[in-house]
Amino acid sequence: MSENIIEIKGASISINEIKVLENFNFEMKKGEFVYIIGETGSGKSTFLRCLYCSQKFLEGTAKVDNFNLNNINKPKIQELRRNLGIIFQDFKLLEDRNIHENLKFILKSIGWKNNNEIDERIRDTLMKVGLEEKAKKIPYELSGGEQQRASIARAIVNNPSLIIADEPTGNLDPKKSIEIVNLLKKININGSSVIIATHDYDIIKSQSGTIYECCNKKLKKIENLSQ
Repeated sequence: MSENIIEIKGASISINEIKVLENFNFEMKKGEFVYIIGETGSGKSTFLRCLYCSQKFLEGTAKVDNFNLNNINKPKIQELRRNLGIIFQDFKLLEDRNIHENLKFILKSIGWKNNNEIDERIRDTLMKVGLEEKAKKIPYELSGGEQQRASIARAIVNNPSLIIADEPTGNLDPKKSIEIVNLLKKININGSSVIIATHDYDIIKSQSGTIYECCNKKLKKIENLSQ
């Protein structure tokens, strides 16, 4: 079994039928913390969508968590996504139910049936993100930072092998942004691989991680932001 959680070779992706990344390779080791940077429209968010099969690679080969994405069918996509935690810039919480019910919805959807076990997992998860006192709150009753913590809780409640975060700090102030990345770092240390698309260079400079840049239709590893 590969030591890589993501392996991509000779791939290309497009936005609105225009190629934004061509013939690129990418590897991410299990347990790694990776940043994807690049200008708006450079393909970083589209790249992340390809990882959870919301969009297809145009060519090349791709594996995520030992799932071959080149010939993956709908049942396998669902199985893959059960191993992933996906975090969005705009939170995407269910606004018609409280935070506990948001997390319960995820666990029910992947087959959890025992309500006591569900409640225990949700309590443990909310404690990890510092929202144990907010379980009964509706999303609109929370601050932006709390809503993003809730979306992280939703992403990690199933103990994912890989967390995919698309601009997770895009709607937050600098202090809250640092708090969110610190939280993702703790989750990473506890075993989940983490890949983040971001334009927030200040966070990258203050928080360690492997950096890749989408630029000139390539996805290239860089050693520092001055390159």
